[in-house]
Amino acid sequence: MSGIAGILNLDGAPVDRRLLQRMTEFMAFRGPDALEIWSDGAVGLGHAMLRTSCEAERERQPASLDGQAWITADARLDGRAELIEKLQTCGRSGLDSASDAELLLHSYHAWGDACVEHLLGDFAFILWDAARRRLFCARDHLGAKPFYYARVGGSLIVSNTLDCARVHPEVSDRLNELAIADFLLFTYNQDPATTTFADVLRLPPAHSLTCADGTLRSNRYWTLPVEDVIRYRQRSEYVEHFLQLLRVGVADRLRTNRVSVQMSGGLDSTSVAAMAKQVLASRGEPFDLRAFTVDYRGLLKDEEVHYARIVAQKLGISMHLLPGTNGAPYKGWDQPELHTPEPSHEPLLVLQYEQFWQMAENSRLALSGDGGDVVLFGQSWPYLSGLCKQRQFLRLAAEVGAYITSHGRLPPLLGGFRTRLKRWLGQPENLPEYPAWLDRGLEERFDLRARWEELNRAPAPVHPFRPRAYQVLASGFWTSVFESQDPGVTRVPVEVQRPYFDLRLVRFLLRLPPVPWCADKELLRVAMQGVLPEQVRCRPKSPLAGEPVVELWRRKPCHAETLLAGTPELTCYIDPRRLSPVQPERDPESVWLALRPISLSLWLRTTRNLQYKKYPEEGNEGIQSVDPEKTLSHAATGRVRKSC
Repeated sequence: MSGIAGILNLDGAPVDRRLLQRMTEFMAFRGPDALEIWSDGAVGLGHAMLRTSCEAERERQPASLDGQAWITADARLDGRAELIEKLQTCGRSGLDSASDAELLLHSYHAWGDACVEHLLGDFAFILWDAARRRLFCARDHLGAKPFYYARVGGSLIVSNTLDCARVHPEVSDRLNELAIADFLLFTYNQDPATTTFADVLRLPPAHSLTCADGTLRSNRYWTLPVEDVIRYRQRSEYVEHFLQLLRVGVADRLRTNRVSVQMSGGLDSTSVAAMAKQVLASRGEPFDLRAFTVDYRGLLKDEEVHYARIVAQKLGISMHLLPGTNGAPYKGWDQPELHTPEPSHEPLLVLQYEQFWQMAENSRLALSGDGGDVVLFGQSWPYLSGLCKQRQFLRLAAEVGAYITSHGRLPPLLGGFRTRLKRWLGQPENLPEYPAWLDRGLEERFDLRARWEELNRAPAPVHPFRPRAYQVLASGFWTSVFESQDPGVTRVPVEVQRPYFDLRLVRFLLRLPPVPWCADKELLRVAMQGVLPEQVRCRPKSPLAGEPVVELWRRKPCHAETLLAGTPELTCYIDPRRLSPVQPERDPESVWLALRPISLSLWLRTTRNLQYKKYPEEGNEGIQSVDPEKTLSHAATGRVRKSC
């Protein structure tokens, strides 16, 4: 959603308002509705507003309730009614019409730093407590919202937009070599506390950041819990509980009546679309729900459009296609709109950009089915073997027997069983191909082969019966996905919301007995009975019949030498003599590996050419302070729909 920024001069010097304006104005692409700043002595806050709900039409930020605590926030809070009830018991009032930012302020006044323990939703915020002369910041539990900070030259710079932090003249462009090595090895940085830039740090998910008396502290306030399995008497109770949580998770994200949904023909995204239709229809108000699908027909044997269209017709919503053949590997790489703050291994980034703009022209809110595979699909073996270890043989027999009766076959046992068997037999795990073209000096400085082997090994299980789901949720993978689709990266003012990552739903699903509910997404299939067309509800998991990037490279080959040329700094990380040509006839993983040096080369080149440090021209009146008499709201660009 909105862009946020802050400066705290640790030596007490007054904030340079021109610099604060420049940083805030830089974020106008992600917050086109209003640009406002507030400053008081050594501290300043900036906000670039993107209104994604009807109640936000009158919202102003930076905001304060008492003139002492000031906040700028990128926040969408879940469970508002429950939070308001808790705040009222603490003596807080006037809450029913409060914005999410105001609820954050009320929470801070009620509970101090512990306020984050009472919050649900997606949020990143910067809060200045003038009475205590301290800055307090926080990032949500799963890292849906980014947060970056840099302590340089006697100042603390904070923002949810990495390139905004780099606008500050004291923040250097020096690169973090280990982060780049991680990109070449794994396609994303494995350290949740750093970025590709040495001066700019990342606040990990579920962490708060405080700065007082020149001391900076980061604190983890939450860890994904490991809870006991849920036992209900009736199968229907599991389904009813799931549907109730999914409905609440979708409803909390639908605070506007104009909504886009990224919809393939798979079970996850179509279920989200169906629930969104139910929620919107139940309100008794006009609404506009549209589906958006990438069409790879003509490139691959793609059935997604066929199944997505069946669902769209069932739900009575329009469907908009984006031809996948519009793309080509690295098409438009030199356009500023496609520059990403950190290296991105997305050769078809242009397709994501075009689809995000398609959705932005309809709505500022887009729902996604991301996360369904993680939380709804589980391994049977860890759970069944756990029942054996606990000597719960009657329950084991009953649950396996019930599955056989219902499905006519044993529950799938692979996954965890195969990994454990290999370990027991002393066989090495199947590791991906190690890049032979890494610079030897870089390898030696960071012992990269040992790092690669360690991080590619399956970690010791933490969760007794959902080990893979827990490990993926606790890793940095999904955080990197969230950040890659944030408006601060896509440069498109549309907010992607993912109901399957609703914390209330995640905790419930991690407590389900994997047999039968997580075998082939049994729970979702049962829940969608009568809601989705049977062809889709009963459709097996069906990945694309091919890899679009590989097929497009085969049809529209790029000259790799040209893409690699003109980037002399690439040799700090790559040994050009060891590079192999991209061979689309090889397996897709090998092709993706061969493309990583190209992705890095083009990112280095565009990063070198971008200039963020310039001050605005004298007399620039494009931004105002929070003085109500002097506010200037910038209308959204013509391509972006308003929220209401």
